[in-house]
Amino acid sequence: MRIGELAALAGVSTRTIRHYHHLGLLPEPERLANGYREYRLRDAVVLARVRRLAELGLSLDEVRDVLADDEGQELREMLLELDADLAREQAAIAARRARLAGLLAEADLHPDSTVSPDMAEVLRGLPTGTSAFAEFDRELLTLAASGRDPEGRAEFAELLRPLTEPEAYARGQVLIARLDELADADPDDPRVAVVAGDLAAHLPGEMVSAMLGSLDDTSIGHWLEEMLRELPAAQAQVFQLLVKRLQRG
Repeated sequence: MRIGELAALAGVSTRTIRHYHHLGLLPEPERLANGYREYRLRDAVVLARVRRLAELGLSLDEVRDVLADDEGQELREMLLELDADLAREQAAIAARRARLAGLLAEADLHPDSTVSPDMAEVLRGLPTGTSAFAEFDRELLTLAASGRDPEGRAEFAELLRPLTEPEAYARGQVLIARLDELADADPDDPRVAVVAGDLAAHLPGEMVSAMLGSLDDTSIGHWLEEMLRELPAAQAQVFQLLVKRLQRG
């Protein structure tokens, strides 16, 4: 039979057959005097095998190895590996669907709702309200968490968790209100130094260590400079004084 007839019989395209020839999956058949390939039924059988194995999920390189193994041991090993891969994919999909279900159950979805569950829990426990600074702070925390691997995101959430305790939450609300009051103030406003001192006393020790350590990280150490650029002058001065105070210990 001609290549077109073989393709129709096996349910593939002629281009696929030529590709399989190129990869060595399908032996080149004898050619007639006029140069045309003359395929036989055994070629259709091999082609059907290739197609079935590929549909199972084996790569074409793996298919070639399987076809070269007369005992079938190679196929068993590959199918076991494939089954294990599929099991891992299935578990990952199930976890993603569970995460989506949790998000869809939320009354007020927001793009930042898609942070990790640990981080979402922490963010829900931080002051919000109508504060412009609180919203800015939340965006920064979300950004800082997003740049980490899953383990790092969990560790970052734990650094913030002390701020969700009732007493810390109450102090945080007061500090945020005082920062909002500085939005239109001058950098030399006497309230600036006071707020910086109170903020230094408010931050958990482990969080302070991580923050100061990040300033020495050449890949992310510019975060403070970028943050100060976004804030009103007096608020920026608060954080400049805060970092200096923390560095002095």
